[in-house]
Amino acid sequence: MKINKQRLALALGLSAFALDGCHLHSTSSSSTPVPVAEQASTTTPIKHVVVIFQENVSFDHYFGTYPVAANLAGEPPFTAATGTPTVNGTPGSSNYVNGLTPALMKSNPNNTNPKNGSGNFNPFRLDLAQAATNDQNHAYPAEQGAFDNGLMDLFPYFTGSVATGGTTTNQVMGYYDGNTVTALWNYAQHYAMNDNSYSSTFGPSSVGAINLVSGQTNGAVPGPGTTAAADGTYDEYTDANGNTAATLVPDGQGGYTDVDDDDPVGDVCSSSAGFKFSMTGKNIGDLLNSANITWGWFQGGFDLTQTNPNGTTGCSRSTWSNITKSASKDYVPHHAAFQYYASTANPNHTRPSSVAAIGTSNDGGANHQYDLHDFYSVLAANNLPSVTFLKAPRIGQGHAGYSDPIDEQNFLTTAVNAIEQSSAWKDTVIIIAYDDSDGWYDHAYPTITNGSQLSVVGYDRLGDCVKNAPTLNGVSGKPVNGRCGPGTRQPLLVISPYAKTNYVDHTTTDQTSIIRFIEDNWLNGARIAGSFDATAGVLTNMFNFSGTPNTTPYVLDTTTGEPVTTP
Repeated sequence: MKINKQRLALALGLSAFALDGCHLHSTSSSSTPVPVAEQASTTTPIKHVVVIFQENVSFDHYFGTYPVAANLAGEPPFTAATGTPTVNGTPGSSNYVNGLTPALMKSNPNNTNPKNGSGNFNPFRLDLAQAATNDQNHAYPAEQGAFDNGLMDLFPYFTGSVATGGTTTNQVMGYYDGNTVTALWNYAQHYAMNDNSYSSTFGPSSVGAINLVSGQTNGAVPGPGTTAAADGTYDEYTDANGNTAATLVPDGQGGYTDVDDDDPVGDVCSSSAGFKFSMTGKNIGDLLNSANITWGWFQGGFDLTQTNPNGTTGCSRSTWSNITKSASKDYVPHHAAFQYYASTANPNHTRPSSVAAIGTSNDGGANHQYDLHDFYSVLAANNLPSVTFLKAPRIGQGHAGYSDPIDEQNFLTTAVNAIEQSSAWKDTVIIIAYDDSDGWYDHAYPTITNGSQLSVVGYDRLGDCVKNAPTLNGVSGKPVNGRCGPGTRQPLLVISPYAKTNYVDHTTTDQTSIIRFIEDNWLNGARIAGSFDATAGVLTNMFNFSGTPNTTPYVLDTTTGEPVTTP
């Protein structure tokens, strides 16, 4: 493989996310001490998992036409390798075809359902100049309504409402291709992708984040001084289409389930006026602590002692985007999954005692919660934890409305480039996953297996949520309300020396498939009581552990997403 050194330096130097103190390392010499993480016993050759958890993208929104890009003038080109597999057209079918088939493109059911109103509601391409878009409606009941019992034809009506204006729009049917999300398409070419992966339940960011770390959104506790609405829900509101939504709903067991966004109780950056809640039960961090496995959650903006170039500091640190033409606060409390649990929270954002202590349970009170710049510091120090979660600052999350695919690409490629150039790369897997779909159109309809019997009007619109309801809590024999799913389909990519090359996996997976891999690799298959991890599909089909690992870095330009290295 040839490396263009000038472009490599450009790729690693342009990014707003490549912070001072981030030094890239080649594979360690024989005299270098073996990192603690690499001494831990694992069931696979993987010694480090890095989960990059992004925001608000459906699979069709980024990969609907994969591997065919329009290749318009002025946009980064993409040409698929010969033999590139196509993506899933019909879940459960053996005939995998291009995702957005000609029929779905020209005669989409959303375009023929009169409830969506007048206009053209067929899928359409968003070009590079349209990277900044509106946020869609991605509430728990709205996403179910868009599914329309599997007809997948009410996205404009239920989720196509622009958050700022409340009017139905066809923007929800828009998609990008490899000329805009170029890096992700290139990663799919070089590594492995799953085209049949879903959110564990319906619902937005907090729901997805909590599912990622525990697979169990019940066990929620309302913040102090709050009162339930007449129907038993907390923080209830009504959206522009008249659909009710709430943060917490009765779980049918005497407690509550989280189905929406609100900040964690106790976080000094949580809204002072808004509703807040906390979570009981265990998460993957608790299990890793019990086994003395190093881990950490690294989130942009978490370090309140830093001052950004624009002078912002504390909870108000912000970054300007030239794409959205706005500044966004870096730290988002309701994206910080472990902050909801007392056992893994760092409510005052206490700094770790040293770089060497990061990832351990003796980190000076940081309790495994760190800033994104701490990740680059620990990577440079050759002491990457066994399990790492990366959360971008708001600008780099990909969330429509305040982020975009270009700023997201900058964050992703900066992180992946740094990992692949580090000594940890030889036995690392990077998993790129998403918290929810933002309500963007996707044609795939999973079989609903995560049940619910919620009686509150406006929730669990799918009859399947009742008829397929399993026993989820293992105590009363009744299903837990508010856990209807799997929800919408999202991208899932595996980047590793052990990943299959240019491979599309059709295994049905969800967000808890990630913690299942962690549990199986380090924890002898331990499971979290009541979690979806016990039934989640596995990620192992995307790996080749019997072959020779390809440790050669695959470096992408942080601006264009194009390869800096030539295979």
